[in-house]
Amino acid sequence: MIDENAFFREATLRLTGSLQIEAGLHACFQYLAEHLPADVVYLQRNEPELGAMRLVARADADGGVRMDRLVAYTDEARVALDGLVEAVQGGELPVLIVNRPREEPLTRSLEEALGEVASSAMILRLVVEDRVVGALALLAEGDDRFTEEHARLYATLREPCFVAMSNTMEHAEVVRLKNRLADDNRYLSRELVRHLGGTIVGADFGLRHVMHQVRQVAPTESPVVLLGETGTGKEVIAHAIHLGSPRRDGPFVPVNCGAIPEALVDSELFGHERGAFTGATAKRRGRFERADGGTILLDEIGEMPMEAQVRLLRVLQDSVIERVGGTKGVRLNVRVIAATHQDLAERVRQGRFREDLWFRLNVFPLAIPPLRERRGDIPAFVDFFLERKARDLKLRARPTLAPGAIETLMSYDWPGNVRELENVLERAAILHRDRPLRFDDLGRVGASPSGPAAGFDPALLDLDQVVSQHIVRVLGMSGGKVHGPGGAAELLGVNASTLRYRMEKLGIPFKKDASDPV
Repeated sequence: MIDENAFFREATLRLTGSLQIEAGLHACFQYLAEHLPADVVYLQRNEPELGAMRLVARADADGGVRMDRLVAYTDEARVALDGLVEAVQGGELPVLIVNRPREEPLTRSLEEALGEVASSAMILRLVVEDRVVGALALLAEGDDRFTEEHARLYATLREPCFVAMSNTMEHAEVVRLKNRLADDNRYLSRELVRHLGGTIVGADFGLRHVMHQVRQVAPTESPVVLLGETGTGKEVIAHAIHLGSPRRDGPFVPVNCGAIPEALVDSELFGHERGAFTGATAKRRGRFERADGGTILLDEIGEMPMEAQVRLLRVLQDSVIERVGGTKGVRLNVRVIAATHQDLAERVRQGRFREDLWFRLNVFPLAIPPLRERRGDIPAFVDFFLERKARDLKLRARPTLAPGAIETLMSYDWPGNVRELENVLERAAILHRDRPLRFDDLGRVGASPSGPAAGFDPALLDLDQVVSQHIVRVLGMSGGKVHGPGGAAELLGVNASTLRYRMEKLGIPFKKDASDPV
């Protein structure tokens, strides 16, 4: 008679000896067959919401195989399963012996579905909190093959079988998510390159000096701070740095620090453990963990709360993050690029930004000039955006410009920079379908951004026209952004929903789900 402890130890070592459940189950089966009647063994998980069992793996003398097959319960089998649950709650031995398989609905439905010959079975119930979550079914051809002594030995495998199944399912989920994340990252990288046309407009002209600096700093690991007004293209430059670095095959994760509610900053950046707070039903990786091996862009870093700045400083110093509710540090390999339209040195003097964090970040500041300081790039931007809008708006032909239109665009000061130019072109393409594009509402030639719009005479316009032109002008100043800090609603001092309603009423187009791009 074999000792239970020895049986448990040897079977467990074989079962859990591989992350590949089919290999572990086959090694375990070989050991079981030395001491118990055994022709084949199945590991299965219950799926009560589907009314079925999911076969996870199968092993016999010839080897093991991974499975993902659902076998629906018959009505008889469902009644029998309910009886198993009652038996578990009653504290009985967690092994069901079926020596007359044709008379037992659970084994009969399994064997018929799998094409197995009629076999005696021992079903080891895997239980968590009085729930039968799965089973290990050992089959031996013929009747009356198993005894109570067999069941006593077999019952010792309940915990290792549950652990092996859980590890297998979690490992499979991790692999699935990792593959999906890799696919998503490749897709997003392709989309960003497609979105940018594979080039940076102005790289050889207005941004020539900036791109020279990008080529210098990209191969290094140094932090970079991108300085520039809203809408100048900071995310585009950050991505160019990433693509020019040894991390180009790793993830590029942009984060708008100003768009994250203060209460969620830590969870969003550093992740959280299950149960860390109300609603934290599962462990969640933060943006830093997702950027491991790549680059993270912290846009509008000047908006980051002081408490989060302390934790960010530790990440920069030690390359370690700690999830909310966690007790262990997680070591990461992430390059940090920060971006802001604010004067961080002034915010340091005001006590609104940590001096030590500013010194840590400000290794390689890179200033991106506003569009009004590189007007020579405007024709190239117009050409680029018109090509894109023709595709995005599914226009029959690429829009053309009316005579004098480019001069109007060149004379405007573009307070919203490149983003405003893109939005103006998109709006014109919508309003002037199949007609040359005009921009008479941009402003008088040579006027400052705050000057009156060309053709704007309040005495000759009704109220709706006055309101419409004012909203359009403010949208230009906000780069098309309606909601949030710096959005048109904030500038106008109205509720964002009220502004959207008024825009719809006046026929002013807007992106309902527009984010705040760089």
